[in-house]
Order: sequence, then C-alpha cells, then structure tokens
Amino acid sequence: MKTLELLAPAKNLECGIAAIDHGADAVYIGAQRFGARAAAGNSVEDIATLCQYAHQFGAKVFVTVNTIIYDNELEDTLQLVDELDKIDVDAILVQDMGLFSLLKQRKEPLHCELHASTQTDNRTAEKVKWLFNQGFDRVVLARELSIEEIHNIHTALIGQAPSLGRAGDGVFPLEVFVHGALCVSYSGQCYASHYCFQRSANRGECAQFCRLAFTLKDANGKILESERHLLSLRDMAQINNLEKLADAGASSFKIEGRLKDVDYVKNITAAYSEALNEVVRRNPEKYRRASFGKCTYTFTPNIQKSFNRGFTTYFAEGRKQGLVSFDTPKAMGEPVGKVKEIRGHSFNISTTTSFANGDGLCYLASDGLVGFRVNKVEGNRIFPLRMPESLKPGTMLFRNLDQAFTTLLSKPSSERKIDVEFDIYEQDGALTLSATDELGRRATIQSDCELQPASKPQEDNIRKQLSKLGGTIYQCSDIKIETEAFIPSSVLATMRREIVEKLKEQSIIPSRKENSNNISASAPEYPAPYLYNASNSKAQNFYKKQNVNADSFEMPLSNPAPSLGRAGGGATALLMQCRYCLRNEMGFCTKSGKRAPWKEPLTISISDGREFQLQFDCKNCQMNVITK
Repeated sequence: MKTLELLAPAKNLECGIAAIDHGADAVYIGAQRFGARAAAGNSVEDIATLCQYAHQFGAKVFVTVNTIIYDNELEDTLQLVDELDKIDVDAILVQDMGLFSLLKQRKEPLHCELHASTQTDNRTAEKVKWLFNQGFDRVVLARELSIEEIHNIHTALIGQAPSLGRAGDGVFPLEVFVHGALCVSYSGQCYASHYCFQRSANRGECAQFCRLAFTLKDANGKILESERHLLSLRDMAQINNLEKLADAGASSFKIEGRLKDVDYVKNITAAYSEALNEVVRRNPEKYRRASFGKCTYTFTPNIQKSFNRGFTTYFAEGRKQGLVSFDTPKAMGEPVGKVKEIRGHSFNISTTTSFANGDGLCYLASDGLVGFRVNKVEGNRIFPLRMPESLKPGTMLFRNLDQAFTTLLSKPSSERKIDVEFDIYEQDGALTLSATDELGRRATIQSDCELQPASKPQEDNIRKQLSKLGGTIYQCSDIKIETEAFIPSSVLATMRREIVEKLKEQSIIPSRKENSNNISASAPEYPAPYLYNASNSKAQNFYKKQNVNADSFEMPLSNPAPSLGRAGGGATALLMQCRYCLRNEMGFCTKSGKRAPWKEPLTISISDGREFQLQFDCKNCQMNVITK
C-alpha cells in the first residue's frame, strides 16, 4: 500500500506545530542559515522541539539547507547538518552538490535522509535518475511538470530499477508542489534577482524580479504593453488533482509558503489534508496517509480565504493560457459581488455574501489595485473607512481579508488525536492495564492496589475514568474490561496517566533504508557552466568526476553583477529559463498558426530603464530571459 504525505511549510516553531495539528504528515522548516528563504531561519533547539512534537504522530520534519554554499561556509554547514542529525530530523533538503558529496563521504553515515531540492532543477527523467544514482533518497520535482510527465518519470524509474525498495511508495519517492506561489523560472535557474539587485535566489534572497511591472517592446520600438506584470504568475492550486498526481507516481504533496503566517498554514494545510483523506477513502486498498491521528477543526477550510494571487493548475493538464495576472502581483482574494449603488460615503453590493466590520475589500482600477477597509456594515450596505474615489457602480469587488474567518483562525482551531485502545485485566493477582495506539505502540503497567470483589458493576466508571484523555494527544476508541474487581477512581486515573506517558516515550522515528543505486544515468548538460551553480571547489570536483569540465566554471554568486557567466561565450547571460511563454499567454504561440503583430526580438524593461531580451526556444517549448 502506498503512503501519501502532505508536506506543509513552517516559518517557525509555531507554524510547524500548527501544521501538524491541522493534518500535515511532514513539515519543512529552515535552520538559522543556508535555507532557500533567508528570512525564515530557526534555532536547532526549536527544530528539536518540533521533531519531538511531530514524531508523536509518526509525522516527519525536513530541514532546508538548500542554498548554494561558498568554500568558507562548508565547515559551518557540515557542523549544522551534524547538529540537525543529532536531534532526529528526518531529512535535509540540499541543492549544493559540493555539500552533498561531503555528506555522502562522512565516516559516520547520516541517520536522516537527503532530499534533492527543487533548486537542483529536476524537470526530466534523466536528471531525476541521475540524482537517485548519486544517492539522494527523494527528489523534489519541478513545479512546471504536467501530470503526464510525472507519470513518465515515475515509469522510467520503475522500468530501470524494479527491484529497488524505497521509502514511501516502495519505489522512488517523488515530491510535487501542489499549492502556493510559483516562480516563473525553473527553480535554481533564475539569476535575475542577483543580476539586477545583487540578491541571489540561490542564496535565499530573491528580490522577486518576476513580480515587477514591465514594458514590452518589439524590435521596432513599438510598445505592446506598458507597465504590466508580464511575468507574475498566479498561485498554484492542485487540490482537485491530488488523486491524479498520486496515480501518476507522486507520494509527497508539498504546500509552498515558508514565509507565510500561521493562519495561512492552518487553513491551507487543513484544506489539503481533508482532500487527501478523501483520496484515501475512495482508495482504501491502494493508499493510506503517511502519519497518524484524526483532526477536528473549529472552522471550514477554504483555500480562497488565504493569501493568493488567483489560482492556476499551471501545466498539470498541459500548456494553457491564463497563467498570469497582468494587472497586479498582489492578492485579490475571493470575488464577493458588484457595486450596485453609491450614496455619499457608503455603497450597496449585489451579493449573497455576508460582511463584517474590519473586512478588507479591493478592486482593479485603471491605475492598479485599490484596497480599503470596511468600517461598518448594514446588510448589503458598506461604509468604508475611507471612500475610494475611483469606485463606480458595476465594479467587481474582491475580499482579501475575511475578518470573521481570521478571528476563528486566531484561536485554537484544530485538535489532532490518536486512537488508543485499553485492555484492563488481572494477571498474576495484579491489576494490569495495556494500551495500544494506532501507530502500533504498546505499553503495559500494573498496579499494586489490593483487588477485592466489587459490590456493584464497575464498567461505567472504568470507561469514564480511562476515557478522560483531555490534554493528551489520545482519544479512546475502545476499552476491553476483563475484571470484576472494585477499582478506585484514583487508581484508574493514576494508571491512565502512567500508561499514556509510556506510550508517548515511544516516539516513532522512521528508520532509513540503505539502498544501492543501480540506475544508469549521466550528468546533466547545461549550455553555460554557471548554470550548474557550482560555487565551491567541492562542487567543481564533484562535477569533474561526472565528466563535466569544471575548469571554466564561473561563480556568479561570489562576484558582483554583472559579471555573471556568459552563455555561449557571447555578450549575453541567460537569466531565466521559463516554461511559461509570454507569446503563448498573449495568444500568439507559433503552433496556433496566428501571426504575431510585432517584429522580434521582444524586450521587456523595468522602471529604471534596464532592458532584457525574450528568447523563444520553440523547439523546447521554453522562453528565456537574457541580458540585452
């Protein structure tokens, strides 16, 4: 039976515990340094606390050490990984091949797994095979892949190594993104932020170049679009595709968002956990969840209620239009109705939606997104704190802050409980209590209380006392009573507390299988050396052993821009490789047969006047952003 894992983000310990409480099977979190989100670091002590909490439910904790590393940082990074391994983290996410090679060469093997971050650019079966061949335990696939392509990668792995046992689905664990913000470039292959702002995406410092407003011109200088967000993708939402992804071979479903707050984590995790539970309910002989415990929520999860830029399934079903929001890179929220009539400092909305004081509403005006706060509500009449001047009858409104929903999430909003069965009986003249939980943990204790025949039935009181599990992670699913002795309530309470502690001491830390990798695969090939992201000598040596010439490697992230490596030895550098294609988004893909009303090459420019050329690689169905 294949296990399905919901993997949730954690900005900090609070978010990590909330993710577990709301149904996550695993959590990924950043350490103090070297994670792909520089603003989301956590102490080893906090991560240790999270591990202890998660392991109670058989859930896992993964730590992101997935930036590229400089030579003078390798020793500190190795020390960090060693500290993380000692506190029983379940996996480390890695991008840097120099770090990876050092970790594989350790005299004392790591207890935790090594996962190939999506930053290692995992878009082809050949690359995925190569990573498993190097010794990675899991590969995080590129966000851009379709369900069919995921299936093809999974099939290719099975076809070449049918006898290799693996964690998760029994073959090769494949992790896919299912929700959250999308990078317009293939991960690990974006250098625009570094080139323009000296902030490297591969060092966790992305300045979100793709969310800027651009002006698009053709080769004749004709302006095709002015100050539009041409590269700002909508957010991914694959909540309706989980079963298809599982059937295709994915075993872990990842929610993006290590910079998101706890309300986001609660709502999105709960929504996807319920959706994944439904997949399991429909396929009980095929799938099961990767951790244990049942969640009870005080709210109804709704992905529309949390921060989003509008949703897309991206390339799940193949190439399509509508992937970006040209008008704004900000969150608009859920549509709530149109303005019907404006009167003084208030207006009516044609809607069935209920509003509350403090709600945030917004709309698109000619000069961009306009937002305002609701000060007072009288039925469908809204009194804004400040009346927007550009609001007109017929304007479609969106709610990007639901105050009532936010208030619900600000309180304890979920309880996760593990089923436990009790068996109370007499053994060798002593009162004995056994407990077995749904993880398979078992404990037995005995009491030295004197056993005397009961003068009246004891069943109701025994059930009442043993079921008092409030304040623990357990809920009683069954009690088997095999004694007729009188048992004081105080004895039952003491035995219940003691046996719960014995169960909790047995943390479930999944053991890692040691596998020999027999997959034939060769090193990936890139058109320019800097695209390998080899920023230290160990990474260069690693690639040399893979028959890749590392002598010409430039280290773009150790030098100031614009000394980024040059593609093909010319005067331009490849800043982005995108599956998203602006020409297709505007309706002029060459395969459509429609002739574009412009002369190429096209250029995009930002507000300070810097220009970048768009290069359409139609053979590979890819758009590149290069320096002009």
